[in-house]
Amino acid sequence: MSFDRSRRGSDPRQTAEAAFRAVTRKVPEGPALEKPAAKPVVPGARETVSLRLDRDVLDHFQENGPGWQERINAALRKAAGL
Repeated sequence: MSFDRSRRGSDPRQTAEAAFRAVTRKVPEGPALEKPAAKPVVPGARETVSLRLDRDVLDHFQENGPGWQERINAALRKAAGL
């Protein structure tokens, strides 16, 4: 007995999902196919980031008051050799 792979059982859910995917798929248009331009680099610009630090490390940099973020930045630049 040979198995015919061309005949598949019709599962209504799979058929409905395939129809939904075909209708809702977004097709890129024209210029969207091109690679987006890189953001211009602004010298000296800083980025906002979220960083998890140990409490004692944060306390060390904050103990001298305002400017603690600049002190952390300076320490990171020194550690990175920049």
